Amino acid sequence: MEKKSKLYTKTGDKGKTSLVGGQRVPKSCNRLESYGTVDELNSFIGLLMAYLPKEDRNQETLKFIQHKLFTVGAYLATDNSQPMDFEVPSGITAETIKRIEGEIDRLDAAVPPMKLFILPSGGKATSAAHICRVVARRAERCIYRVVDEGAEVEDGVLKFVNRLSDYFFILARNLARMESGEEITWDQTCQ
Repeated sequence: MEKKSKLYTKTGDKGKTSLVGGQRVPKSCNRLESYGTVDELNSFIGLLMAYLPKEDRNQETLKFIQHKLFTVGAYLATDNSQPMDFEVPSGITAETIKRIEGEIDRLDAAVPPMKLFILPSGGKATSAAHICRVVARRAERCIYRVVDEGAEVEDGVLKFVNRLSDYFFILARNLARMESGEEITWDQTCQ
């Protein structure tokens, strides 16, 4: 039987961890927060997928997004300003962005124009899609903090993460109609 490596290394017990390439950084650094939030988004996408029927057309797009996010996480976990023997690409191309935009357009065509703000509710899958939306927005803010510190982040990564929050919003609108038959809108007069 092949010997397994231990899951715990104890190298992070003092509040530092390694980026791809070996550079040690504090666990509180913005780069770590950015790819950790991307990982969190990926996990919530897995939850959303669990709430959808296996044959649901959106499963394929969600799986595509998960694979792309995993690659983006590895890209963000790499400080490309440091000399290394290899490069970690983001995996985000113009075609990636077009594919997400195409899905946004497809989903948007299936719902009426929005006249009121939508509340994040309507069923398990709908609520999970809204969670994905807000975590995507947070991931985007985290990535921009890394950019604000002077790191270069590919334009495609920034566009991709920005499009994801739009995608999850329109997906949630569609799922609300499927799960509960309607979207719940904000009632500003609610007392």
